[in-house]
Amino acid sequence: MTDSILPPTTKDPNAAHSEKNDAAIITQMRTLIETLKTHNYAYYVLDNPVLEDSEYDQLRRSLLELEEEYPDLIQPDSPINQVGDTPLSAFTQVTHDIPMLSLGNVFEYDDLRDFMRRVNDRLNDAQKNPEYEIELKLDGLAVSLKYTYGKFVQAVTRGDGQTGEDITQNAKTIRNLPLWLADAADIPLLEVRGEVLMPKAGFERLNRLAEEKGDKTFANPRNAAAGSLRQLDPAIAASRPLAFYCYSVNQGLPETIETQSAALAWLGDIGFSVSAVRVVQNPREAQEYYESVIEKRAKLPFEIDGTVIKVNSLALQSQLGFLSREPRWATAYKFPAETVMTRLNDIEWQVGRTGQITPVGKLEPVKVGGVTVSNVTLHNFGEIQRLDVRAGDMVSVHRAGDVIPKVTRVWVDQRIADSEPVELPTTCPVCDSPVVLPEGEALARCTGGLFCPAQQTEALIHFVSRRAMDIDGLGASWLISFFEHGLVKTVADIYQLHKHTDELINFEKLGEKSVQNIVNAIEASKQTTLARFIYALGIRGVGETTAQNLAQQFGDLDSLMAADIDKLLQTPDVGAITAELIYEFFRAPHNIEVIIALREAGVHWDKVEQVVSEGLPLDGQTWVITGALDSMARDEAKAKLQALGAKVSGSISAKTTALLAGDKAGSKLTKAEKLGVKVVSEDEFLALVRE
Repeated sequence: MTDSILPPTTKDPNAAHSEKNDAAIITQMRTLIETLKTHNYAYYVLDNPVLEDSEYDQLRRSLLELEEEYPDLIQPDSPINQVGDTPLSAFTQVTHDIPMLSLGNVFEYDDLRDFMRRVNDRLNDAQKNPEYEIELKLDGLAVSLKYTYGKFVQAVTRGDGQTGEDITQNAKTIRNLPLWLADAADIPLLEVRGEVLMPKAGFERLNRLAEEKGDKTFANPRNAAAGSLRQLDPAIAASRPLAFYCYSVNQGLPETIETQSAALAWLGDIGFSVSAVRVVQNPREAQEYYESVIEKRAKLPFEIDGTVIKVNSLALQSQLGFLSREPRWATAYKFPAETVMTRLNDIEWQVGRTGQITPVGKLEPVKVGGVTVSNVTLHNFGEIQRLDVRAGDMVSVHRAGDVIPKVTRVWVDQRIADSEPVELPTTCPVCDSPVVLPEGEALARCTGGLFCPAQQTEALIHFVSRRAMDIDGLGASWLISFFEHGLVKTVADIYQLHKHTDELINFEKLGEKSVQNIVNAIEASKQTTLARFIYALGIRGVGETTAQNLAQQFGDLDSLMAADIDKLLQTPDVGAITAELIYEFFRAPHNIEVIIALREAGVHWDKVEQVVSEGLPLDGQTWVITGALDSMARDEAKAKLQALGAKVSGSISAKTTALLAGDKAGSKLTKAEKLGVKVVSEDEFLALVRE
């Protein structure tokens, strides 16, 4: 199999091709033919397509381009002029009186104009620029219905276009399909064609019931509709919310009707459901209607994948005739492809403001959903492993509406021979600090939080916040502005701003008094607590409670920085993941440099009075506080509990001894009750403290 199923990039139609080149072209054709055959069978026979329509169209166009370029090499079993595949043997096979052909496709406005130009080329001067009728392109299963003297007698699927499957008994169960047409009682044979589909609401309800029963759900409404019609037991089809919308009359149309739009109006009058119809005069009007349909697509009760544009005059339709596979007088104007195939040339790693390491795929530029896409997020290392995506792979990229493009499929059978699995970088691509991927996690992070340029503004804003260093007046907007002007890069630079007062005064809206207030607030913040300082460092996973517990556990910063993971795990509220993040944070040289600079700038704290819990009333107990307390702040309640020997945690678990629940206690109270954890009111807590 070749590396790619896309057509050659360089071709000379006038050059005689060598036998070696012929063999390469034939190999490429055979690959495409076998792929299309496989997917034709999955789509038309198994009702279980593994490709999006746009992906199938892309494969088909690739083969068609090769066949147009090298007509003498066309393979005898090419599916280009074939519709569908072999009908199911479980149903009676019926030959169509008139073949059920497919439609050609256009995808852009220029393609639409080319289609209308080709129509004009086949008409005389008096007939040129005919009006066109536009319908919604319903995403269902094409079916032919027959009525004799108004009575419904047969329903047949498209099948291979020549022969389909008799699904009459199942079709009788479709709720909006008329079994008797009083207004057609004088017509010996009426053949109506249309789509059987499943409305969105019915599809969602069907899948919801399947989930409740533990049954397999359907991938999309079209699969659900097709699968329902092909049930051998009509009772199953009857239980499914199917609908029929017609799009043509192939036999039995009254002679007084001369246009496609009038034919559909007549079908509506005699009892059929028809989709929206619009008559236009030129490509511009067709484009305007097409764009309006895109806007309201999401609100429609059923799935559509474009519009169908037809010459409105039935006489001109007859005159224009057919190609081997499709009519010359109609085409499908499909919506911008939401899923396309392209090559993933490379994978790069980017660092977000919170330190998250994100892989970004660099694509061979391709148009998806009407937008050219060259980059696609791969989310995290866990997603790369799940997809097993590699640089050089052919991939399917999906984009719907304003949704960010994503890789939905990796074409492993098209993988280049020397591809290698992707490895997570061990150091940050921005600052070279260690990268950590905790066991069981999908998100990798850079540990250089205080130094890494990609994370610095986030680190600065957190550092000055009220519960951290509490530098009043130095808000996020000023910090970002100072950062952009090169006055601060790390949090240690904040304590050097007093050297730049002349520059600060020149900032818009910053006068001499405001600058002096900021400088005074920075100076005042140098006197802090160890817990606040630990929290201000912004170590991932270390909130206020954990910072307080670390300060109490280790007593001083040097002991904390030197602690190994086993010692860190002895701290209340510190689990394996947080312990690893703390450990790696203090192993990053850049972080150590910033901490040293902070201490040299004068940031300090009083000695921590470590509580020896042994022998205290609540020794060995773990408490959690939630809700608002009337008599004291939660920090004060926490201090009282710790003074009594308790460990105070931020989360409820089965090991929690008691939950102190104040007013408006939320999910923690619910979880405590579920786990059987003792709940203590504020009054009970105060009584305990008094004792």
